[in-house]
Amino acid sequence: MSLKKAIGRLIVNALKYDLFTTLVKILRPVLILLVAFQPLFSQPASFTSGRPGTHLFVDTDEADTSFLQKLERGFNEAEVDTLKLYLVNDLGYYWHIRNLDSAFVWTHTGLDIARKTGNQLWEGRLLITLGAILLRNEQLDSAEIVLNQAKSKVSPRDLPFLHTQLGYVKERRGLLAEAGDQVAISLDLATEFNDQKGMALAHSDLSNLFWKQGKMREALTHGLRSLSIFQQRGILDLDYSFTFYVVGNIYLAEKKFDQALLYFDRSNEISLKYGFYNNLSDTYISLTDLFMETKEYAQATSASKEAIKYASILHNNFLLMRSWLSVGKLQNLENNCQDAIQSLNTCLRVATDNFGDDFYLQLVYFELAKAHASCNNYTQAFAAFQNYDNHRNRFFTAEADRRISELQTEFDVAQKEATITDQETKLKQQRKLQFASWGFVILLITVLIIIYYNYHHNKTRNQELAYLNKDLEEKNRELDQRNTDKEILLKEIHHRVKNNLEIVVSLLELQLSKIDNPEIQNVMLASQNRVQSIGIVHQKLYQSNNLGSIDMKEYLLHLIASISDSFNVQDHLQFVCEMEELEIDIDTAIPIGLITNELLTNAIKHAFPDNRQGIIQIGLEVQESGFLKLLYHDNGIGKNNSVASSGTGFGTNLIQLLTRQLEGTITENISNGTTITFLFKKVNILHGKAD
Repeated sequence: MSLKKAIGRLIVNALKYDLFTTLVKILRPVLILLVAFQPLFSQPASFTSGRPGTHLFVDTDEADTSFLQKLERGFNEAEVDTLKLYLVNDLGYYWHIRNLDSAFVWTHTGLDIARKTGNQLWEGRLLITLGAILLRNEQLDSAEIVLNQAKSKVSPRDLPFLHTQLGYVKERRGLLAEAGDQVAISLDLATEFNDQKGMALAHSDLSNLFWKQGKMREALTHGLRSLSIFQQRGILDLDYSFTFYVVGNIYLAEKKFDQALLYFDRSNEISLKYGFYNNLSDTYISLTDLFMETKEYAQATSASKEAIKYASILHNNFLLMRSWLSVGKLQNLENNCQDAIQSLNTCLRVATDNFGDDFYLQLVYFELAKAHASCNNYTQAFAAFQNYDNHRNRFFTAEADRRISELQTEFDVAQKEATITDQETKLKQQRKLQFASWGFVILLITVLIIIYYNYHHNKTRNQELAYLNKDLEEKNRELDQRNTDKEILLKEIHHRVKNNLEIVVSLLELQLSKIDNPEIQNVMLASQNRVQSIGIVHQKLYQSNNLGSIDMKEYLLHLIASISDSFNVQDHLQFVCEMEELEIDIDTAIPIGLITNELLTNAIKHAFPDNRQGIIQIGLEVQESGFLKLLYHDNGIGKNNSVASSGTGFGTNLIQLLTRQLEGTITENISNGTTITFLFKKVNILHGKAD
């Protein structure tokens, strides 16, 4: 079954005949073509994606009449017919959300140009715009005619929007199943062309149709789906604003007034910013209903006045009729029957005899009957009630009775099936009960025997377990004592290793004082620092509660201070160690400490000649990949590859050896000082977070 047929059948089958309030909106925002080198307006228009200007109403507040004046000026100055057609179509479309008379004038101007130039594509697009305007002007037959004429003229990508407008025509006539067919066609085409706007519109229309049927769960699902697609598009357009209004109506019907108010306010926020008068009138009508429900009559009165104001600006009788209906309902609630009669008669005068929407007419006559009855005008009340009954019968047709009968039949069948299933279940339960009765005595005797046996058995087992627990506690105490002794012993080992390494450092320092050769002195000093960096690791281990890991930040700070003291460079070098707390095992810490020692020693000796001022930075962090990153940077003189190294090269070889030991890589950059980055794979990180 095609999507069109499935949705059409779903809408017919799901039809419930409750009171509704508002219709789906008509408008579809068009996008404006940017005029090269002519900043006549902020953003362009297009019927299809892929054309210039897909972000109308984004980063611009120029949606008031000045915006339309710029479009008009651009139209008058444009020399290319295609550009004129772009602009005049936008003028017609944007005016029809503010003033229908102006919209008619501009759209017919565009049609004249399209026909004179033989441009069928733009003639079709302008016919779609004209159909939307005629629909707003309550000329449903004419709207359907021009929309059908447009079918053979426009491109396939324009068809989703065209069928959306046809769906609105069907809906205004109360033909919800046929409206659903049109929505299905729109959704099929929009999905085929990956048209986000078309898909969002279709889900918005489905939400509105289900709301009118009282199917709030389905309505909310489609409404929120539509808002999600609109949000992904990121364009605050007319239909996005309208969908907030639709979802607000759903929450209003479910008596979730706070949520409804949030969505109505969001719709009004967009509509006020860009001048969507039709959406404003719709939303204020619903706000009137909301405030009536919450008994905030002053706010309801204010909202109804706003609804009338925007409907009057538009010269839109459909909105104006519904606005006066909301006023009449409010006055009935306030027991102001005379004013209610006047407002509801105004509503009927606005609607005229050609008004084809039986749904709203039956609501008007229902309120009018109540008003006349409250004023003791029983003859008029009876006449109004007869009109209410006539319109209601036309709206709630025999098709509804047939469907209700079908639903009742389905319910009866389901009840019978449930009864049969229940009887079968009872028979099975009876058979099970018989088997249970036969086995009950045997089971009872067996249980008693088992209980007696278990009592004696458990008594014996409990005595054995008590003895075993006592023995286990004693062994645990012994193990805890052994672990404590081992921990003390291990700390003592680290302490003695550290002391022995300090002795080695002292011997090297003593030997250094007796050597005059600078090269040998440098070698001895480097060896002294290497031994000391290892000693610091053992010192941190015996001072720490955790004998298996090293706090690298504390360790590196200690190492930096030690090397700085050894070379006495505190007066001209600043050391920076910026890193998070990080604990790693000793097998990783010692190689990293030695690498850091070599980097710092080399920088102090070569990067800052003549006691030059400078900064040396060291950082260590865990990567998301699990690698450990060591970053070194100084702002010294850098490395000159053209000059031969003056050292033995042992430090460089040691760094490379230790890096390979940790399965690491080295990256060096000498363009601005010296930056060296190490990435180590073979590391055991015990505590730390990835950046």
